[in-house]
Amino acid sequence: MPKRYYFTSESVSEGHPDKVCDRISDSILDAFLEKEPEARVAVETLVTKNLVVVAGEVRSKEIPDYDTVIREAIREIGYTGKDNSDFNADTVEIINRIHSQSNEIAQGVDEDSDKEEGAGDQGLMFGYASNDTEDLMPAPIYYAHKLIRRMAEKRKNGEKRLGPDAKSQVTFVYEDGKPVAVDTILISHQHMDGVTQADVKSIVLDTIQEIIPAHFSPHEAKIFVNPTGSFNYGGPGADTGLTGRKIIVDTYGGMSRHGGGAFSGKDPTKVDRSAAYMARYLAKNIVAAGFADCCEIQLCYAIGVAEPLAIYLDTFDTMKAGLTHDDLIKAIRETVSLTPKGIRTHLNLNRPIYTQSSSYGHFGRTATEAGHFSWEKTDIAEKLKAAVRIAA
Repeated sequence: MPKRYYFTSESVSEGHPDKVCDRISDSILDAFLEKEPEARVAVETLVTKNLVVVAGEVRSKEIPDYDTVIREAIREIGYTGKDNSDFNADTVEIINRIHSQSNEIAQGVDEDSDKEEGAGDQGLMFGYASNDTEDLMPAPIYYAHKLIRRMAEKRKNGEKRLGPDAKSQVTFVYEDGKPVAVDTILISHQHMDGVTQADVKSIVLDTIQEIIPAHFSPHEAKIFVNPTGSFNYGGPGADTGLTGRKIIVDTYGGMSRHGGGAFSGKDPTKVDRSAAYMARYLAKNIVAAGFADCCEIQLCYAIGVAEPLAIYLDTFDTMKAGLTHDDLIKAIRETVSLTPKGIRTHLNLNRPIYTQSSSYGHFGRTATEAGHFSWEKTDIAEKLKAAVRIAA
């Protein structure tokens, strides 16, 4: 690892077209789970000018009112009123192609008297944690999220000059593996007609001062705001969106590897989602326990098979002296169940909690959100320490 380097991550707002799709897909998932916690759901969304298309497979005794759920999701994001005539919660056309889940998928996954519930699909998932920040996330993605989320809070609290669509990009300087300063901040933010570049820049500069800690010297950073000029026309009216196209934004901003599977619209029997949450949970608890400064974990599964086929763990030469990766993997296996059912039970995933995860990242949420985002808790750190001591 070089002693000094630069690393960049980006975030996008809930009004970004791809994130609108994630929000709709997860809102539909939550509507199912609210009525039936064991519902099986896999829903994809496409949005474009004046159109929402939803498709996927579900299995549930009760079916929600799709149109109501979709329109409410769009309304909560902020696409309402005359300023959003090309994509509006009240007038957008909805095409629904959601159908029943295949019996062949169900038979490979369902638990019965002869076998434990298996994974809903094959796949490999990564989890990561770093002591860059208080929430054990890499600094670039952590602050990229916080900036764009704070701008959204201002908009919803009455800042009428801003629109729902936005992006951020933050570059940090690292020395000896630790973030020491912000080098560059880029914000592209939709605004209302007639709002000047100076107006938007003033809002952005105030937000940077609120969000970026002074010891990272944000006042010395290069700052770019709407570098192409105006950004009046945004959202799905300007650009098409799809569910699952922001997987790096959803995870670690490129600081860790990604298995490839997206999260939104998938119920927690799908290990693309639940095992990625568990991998984050394990990596975060390992760092919280003081075993290493950063940790990456990979879990891999086969469809219909309960236990993971393999566990990979890397602490990037930050492991505490006297420990090995095998020690940590053994402690993990002794502390938590890594079967799909075991993950769902331990993290309490069969709840309607996913709409709020669909923007500003699935990981690194604040302590006040940990009740919903159970994979952000560090409640097994002491158990892992005990398991390692016993092994030693």
